[in-house]
Amino acid sequence: MVSILLIIIYLAFISLGLPDSLIGSAWPVMQSEFGVPVSYAGLITMIIACGTIISSLLSDKLTRRLGTGLVTAISVLLTAAALFGFSISHSFVWLCLWAIPYGLGAGAVDAALNNYVALHYASRHMSWLHCFWGVGAAVSPYIMSYYLTGGYGWNNGYRTIGIIQIILTVILFISLPLWKNRNAENSKEEISSKPLSLQQAVRINGVPLILVAFFSYCALEQTTMLWASSYLVQHRGVDINVAARFASLFFLGITFGRFLSGFIADRLGDKLLIRIGIFTSMAGIIFIALPVTTDVLALIGLIIVGLGCAPTYPAIIHSTPFNFGKENSQAIIGIQMASAYVGTTFMPPLFGFIAAHVSIGLYPLFLIILAILMLFMSEKLNKVVAEREAAKLQPQ
Repeated sequence: MVSILLIIIYLAFISLGLPDSLIGSAWPVMQSEFGVPVSYAGLITMIIACGTIISSLLSDKLTRRLGTGLVTAISVLLTAAALFGFSISHSFVWLCLWAIPYGLGAGAVDAALNNYVALHYASRHMSWLHCFWGVGAAVSPYIMSYYLTGGYGWNNGYRTIGIIQIILTVILFISLPLWKNRNAENSKEEISSKPLSLQQAVRINGVPLILVAFFSYCALEQTTMLWASSYLVQHRGVDINVAARFASLFFLGITFGRFLSGFIADRLGDKLLIRIGIFTSMAGIIFIALPVTTDVLALIGLIIVGLGCAPTYPAIIHSTPFNFGKENSQAIIGIQMASAYVGTTFMPPLFGFIAAHVSIGLYPLFLIILAILMLFMSEKLNKVVAEREAAKLQPQ
């Protein structure tokens, strides 16, 4: 029964990734059809991000009241409804309205599923599950391009992904009896403890450190992804097609890296995986920044940064119950998700502002600052956790 549930969770992670790439691949056609500026895509993603932040912060209360299975099913249903709403929208205003349930559904399911896996499954599954998210995010642009190149319209692309989400929603509702804690002790802890408020969670020793580390990681990942092509073309003079291809390899590096890290995650442990991931990303950034005439090192550097990012996100999430207690992990993972969305929403545009008003050549410097901040906060948290564990061993 556990294996069936794990298969369902893997499917749920694919569904998490499916909608994430749609707006980017379909927007050139959508904005032309609606007659709005290209920049209006940012308004939609901002609304979605606000929804995900709100639902992530509420995930502790929702999950304790409804259970992970029901929260997941309802969240995917909300996302499916939003995708269908997008497919029948004939004005930009309606897109903005449908973006609200889109974001609310995405944040709650992300936090609930990540916490469930962190509590009940080995570290390797967290890596592979996030690899499957990458599969979903990589597949959806191909589905959209099929409809666009075939002349079937972007609406049908959204409708198809919506149908896939509906099928998953049905599977999730049928599977609700399977969503029970595998460990009776964990179940007891979660039921007996009360939901944590934001203020209570942040007061827990080490929580501010992991929030800044997670913020830095997500800011690093999204800034690298968004501005890679522009940096290569504008600052290094790389051919546009080559730059676009290697920028996409950064994303593939993350996905393939998570597949590989799953095989070593249990052996190395979350703390070492995070450390290796950060140092690998730093090495890639240094490759990008090297002032050499050849562009090969910069292109390889992007792939290395992707490989470095691969284990970091899953390992941070999986380490949460150990770092802060199983009874607190849902609340803290929800806050971590909110911190992640803040990083992905605001830091790439901040670098865009820097690139426009100073120089896009500061791209590697911006990334290395984020990596150093992440490393500093992560290592400081390790020290806090080590001191706590040492205190437990002291005779009373």
